[in-house]
Amino acid sequence: MKYSLQILIFLLFLMGNVNAQDTPEEKKRYKYNNNFDLVLATSGNQYSGALSWVKFHSITKKKRFKIGYGVRFTAQGGKDLYYTTAPAILTSKQTGPQVLFSEIFYENVDTFYVSKSQNNSLNISINLQYTIKEKFDIGFNIDAVGFSFGGNTTGKYIAYQSADNGTQQSARPTSYNLLLVSDNDIGMLNSELYFRYWFNQKWAIRAGATFLFTEYTTDKKLRLDNDRWRNKSLMGLVGITFSPFR
Repeated sequence: MKYSLQILIFLLFLMGNVNAQDTPEEKKRYKYNNNFDLVLATSGNQYSGALSWVKFHSITKKKRFKIGYGVRFTAQGGKDLYYTTAPAILTSKQTGPQVLFSEIFYENVDTFYVSKSQNNSLNISINLQYTIKEKFDIGFNIDAVGFSFGGNTTGKYIAYQSADNGTQQSARPTSYNLLLVSDNDIGMLNSELYFRYWFNQKWAIRAGATFLFTEYTTDKKLRLDNDRWRNKSLMGLVGITFSPFR
């Protein structure tokens, strides 16, 4: 939790500085950089759809580099998906930002196979964007905190070191989502890397990649006292942007 608190304090400080840099003209045009997006993504056996609102603030003199905050609803579906042991304390035998570079201890990693998966999330997002010659944007965004919901599912537990190997286990989407670092993350988190082209004053199309985490919590704690299972999926995306106040 201490890392999430540090991230929150940093973002509040940064947003305070951004607002302080807004010129009088920008304050009058506060609505200008409001984007509404619809994005579809797929990787074959998994797909997602996302609706989002983002408010950007320019932080450079030429107004090319922007940071923003927003809200995103993501719905995911898939079939024949493998969810693996989620907590960093098991996968890396440690917690903290260093797990991003640590080795994976596969002897602690079990699998939860789900024939059909469906998860939904509503999260606050962090957004970065750079504009090239007005009509082209390159951007990155990631979910920070929120909650997930969806129906219960039943999956097959695969762990050859456990007497429960091969048994059917009930699970539900992990209730809350929190961006930390790598396997420290909790719940369903969506992130995107994209290119956007403004073909009209108010409309744009974009393409890129979605990196989506979804997570289930089993009703029963299994080997190593674990009940959290994560699927990571890299998917291609296409989307459309509407900015009504441009």
